[in-house]
Amino acid sequence: MEELVRFGVSITPLLLEKFDQLIKDKGYPSRSEALRDLIRDHLVEQEWETGDTEVVGTVTLIYDHHSSNLLQLLNDIQHDYHDLIISTLHVHLDHHRCMEVLVLKGSAIAARQIASRLISMKGVKHGKLTITSTGKGLG
Repeated sequence: MEELVRFGVSITPLLLEKFDQLIKDKGYPSRSEALRDLIRDHLVEQEWETGDTEVVGTVTLIYDHHSSNLLQLLNDIQHDYHDLIISTLHVHLDHHRCMEVLVLKGSAIAARQIASRLISMKGVKHGKLTITSTGKGLG
């Protein structure tokens, strides 16, 4: 286990009250754990914005599988990024709509590129890129 360092934080009473309510609502065991989580979240966000860092994430797509040529185009793009995609999940939501989730691992810039290409395709009703850190370098 890593050594812990204690430090003080100056904060207004109102902000502390709101932070304590957030901690309670989220179920954190302590202010320290909530603060560590907030710091990690900002570090992860900075990490994937730099572009060359290795990240993991998902692209979730909702689309009408009856859209002209969409399935072939989605497959073609996925094959273009085969080294980035480590898994896929395909779910039939109803007779027309499907959900596809792609699990990615690679550079942040490549993850953003494939997500943009897939989400912007005609026939894709909604898409979302979620990126996080591999955890390397986070304390």
